[in-house]
Amino acid sequence: MSVSRTAGQDTACRRPNRASLTARNEHREHNPMTPALELRGIDKSFGPVQVLHDVSLSAYPGEVTALVGDNGAGKSTLVKCVGGIHSIDSGEYFFDGKAVQIGSPRDAADLGIEIVYQDLALCDNLDIVQNMFLGREHKRGIVLDEDTMEEMAARTLESLSVRTVKSIRQLVASLSGGQRQTVAIAKAVLWNSKVVILDEPTAALGVAQTAQVLELVRRLADQGLAVVLISHNMNDVFAVSDRIATLYLGRMAAQVKTSDVTHAQVVELITSGRSGDLGLTNGVTV
Repeated sequence: MSVSRTAGQDTACRRPNRASLTARNEHREHNPMTPALELRGIDKSFGPVQVLHDVSLSAYPGEVTALVGDNGAGKSTLVKCVGGIHSIDSGEYFFDGKAVQIGSPRDAADLGIEIVYQDLALCDNLDIVQNMFLGREHKRGIVLDEDTMEEMAARTLESLSVRTVKSIRQLVASLSGGQRQTVAIAKAVLWNSKVVILDEPTAALGVAQTAQVLELVRRLADQGLAVVLISHNMNDVFAVSDRIATLYLGRMAAQVKTSDVTHAQVVELITSGRSGDLGLTNGVTV
């Protein structure tokens, strides 16, 4: 598998706007009847400090839901509750419309929930295939089934239209930031996942690499996955998201369709929990 972009193409690549990313899907009507992931009334405290207050969140198949909020709003805690790292104190957790109990990251992974954290959790001294199958290696008897793993890795990258990786056997240490993010995302979708949560996937990336990652994020949703995108970058949020969920001081201020709000309204929700008639009133979502 070989893919290369010329320096001129990379330089010319600009951050895509929402229209360019979703034009091929404007005809599609999303079915919001059953969220792939739904949280209702989630509370979480650490000792005397309550971090999450009655938080609800829905993520639908075929859509990108942007989860936004200021530092300390509770985004990381909420994601760790979804991923089974933190247990919830109270509330309900639904997956594909069925109530479930998540007690560990393995429980979440078994359901089909994959989280790509900001540190990516990739090993520089291993190649792409080894990273994608790390801890889930295929074996033929007592030896690794390298052929099967290579085929599955190549097929996954191909399905995501990844064209920037020269060889699936190159070391991760040799990859750019955007390529590393691509490998981490491909690793997450390799295991027939239904929900993929991405924590600041474009942080510290250049313009060209950001455009590539955003295209990939949109492509995940186009393939029917429910994608939750955590981001502080409003340009990225409005470029790829279908819905925006805003956390404010541990409470869900609003969950709205991206097309129904402006940048200014989302910023107001992030900074004050309210924008006009939208948001929190005395701690209660309206």
